[in-house]
Amino acid sequence: MIGLQDILKELWKVSRTDNRPNVIFLMTDQQRWDALGVVNPLVKTPNLDRLAKTGIRFEHAVCQAPMCVPSRYSLMFGYYPSQTGVRSNGGGLFFEDRLPSTPLPELMRQQGYQTAGFGKTHWNHGFLNPEPPTRGFEVRAEGQSADSAQYEAGAVMMSDVNPDGLARYFEETKDFGGGEENPNGYLGCTSKILPSDHRDGFIAEQCLKFLDEGVDPERPLFLYLSFIKPHAGFNVIKEFEDLYNLDDIPDVPEPPWLEEPETHVRATREQNPQMQLRYQRWKEVWDQLSKEKRRRTTLRYWANCSWLDDYFGQVLAKLEQLGRLDNCIIIYCSDHGDMMGERRHMFSKYCLYDSSVRVPLIISGSVIPEAKRGTVDDRPAELVDIIPTIKSVLGIPQDPRMPGLDLLGEGKRLGGFCEFYGGAPDRQFGTPAYMWRKQDWKLILYLPGPLMGAVAKVDQTQGELYCLESDPNEWNNLYEDPQYAAVREQMKTELLMHLATVWARGPVFYEKAGLRPLGADVGPEEL
Repeated sequence: MIGLQDILKELWKVSRTDNRPNVIFLMTDQQRWDALGVVNPLVKTPNLDRLAKTGIRFEHAVCQAPMCVPSRYSLMFGYYPSQTGVRSNGGGLFFEDRLPSTPLPELMRQQGYQTAGFGKTHWNHGFLNPEPPTRGFEVRAEGQSADSAQYEAGAVMMSDVNPDGLARYFEETKDFGGGEENPNGYLGCTSKILPSDHRDGFIAEQCLKFLDEGVDPERPLFLYLSFIKPHAGFNVIKEFEDLYNLDDIPDVPEPPWLEEPETHVRATREQNPQMQLRYQRWKEVWDQLSKEKRRRTTLRYWANCSWLDDYFGQVLAKLEQLGRLDNCIIIYCSDHGDMMGERRHMFSKYCLYDSSVRVPLIISGSVIPEAKRGTVDDRPAELVDIIPTIKSVLGIPQDPRMPGLDLLGEGKRLGGFCEFYGGAPDRQFGTPAYMWRKQDWKLILYLPGPLMGAVAKVDQTQGELYCLESDPNEWNNLYEDPQYAAVREQMKTELLMHLATVWARGPVFYEKAGLRPLGADVGPEEL
């Protein structure tokens, strides 16, 4: 008996009028670069491992900001947070006539793709717009409440389809919520509710339903599937907890010192006193945790990664049945990492250390040349590289103003860049910290804030310098060591030249006027 999927597969083969590949975009939230089986054999992610073994894994990929909203804006628009103006989780671009570029789903729609998006985008444009658009998604589903900032007009919201399930989810997580707001979220619990009552379970179900019933046989497909986990809190179903043995989970690696070195603490305090209080709350929780509880935290984090991997496997199997993987590019990444208690108290992601800024990034699919399948690329890579890479595969002209590179080409930058504004109350002009990362060295530069007066205090710049080759955990700050002054100054020069060239050719953001090319006429009343 011939099923619907078989019919759709044949229709797709017959109706293809061009050879453009399907674009499959898989994403997680807050997944560390090393929470993959191909990097850490203790982590069970067989489906993502398979993508790495048939594609290219980018060993030194970094995000553009160690927090969700600015990182995702950079990914979706192709510009740095300092260019989009979205520098914190409280930010966003709320007005459709003031966008820096065409967002990725709209770009794909304009190219004739069927665009389907499931899960987290974190546009945050529902704050000021009662009917925020999907920005190019023709099919849209979100595992959130319709009255949240994640609402997009026309999207299928979990609160509308499964309100009782969403209520059960919030009831189960009421004592720890999103995790980073409450450190107990990292302790989590073994979930007692159905997988479909989880927000990610709802997202996966909606995606699988679309693949069964909604795929257009006459158009190539742009599929975006973005889960909320492994972001804390850690309520994970027992099936995936049972994949791990607590005795096999290592304790969190810790530095030889008991208190955070002064440079980072001082710079953080100057950027945002609230952030310092958050660190203190985390430290209080850390000091009370036994080794067993710390290992349990890691176990639940990895179990969530395994759970999402299983959903990815189900979706990829459906796509294969439909013939959509015969000609495709598959991209997998996360928006940032998680410190997971490292440095004796640090959880979540609000810093520029590797556990926070390095991200898993895999490009796979039929477009990968045979010789490059199963390889590891050691070039500096960034999330802003994803749009240029997709454009290159599809033959879309590149925008020379964008800072990203085609990762399937031969281009190479000197280092990877990330920026952090500490969640400062003044999000546009809060004190910045910039990171410049190479394979063997890493610089974190703290400007004396606030930003508007920093230029007059250049002699007060603080920083951190780490030799990643000998000190991969970033425990020994060499910034003030005269032995490494030449390395420090070289890294500073490279960082500042990178920013100068990027900012000079890209847009600049004005809060009231929106985005305009550098040099555009802007009246003083608009600044």
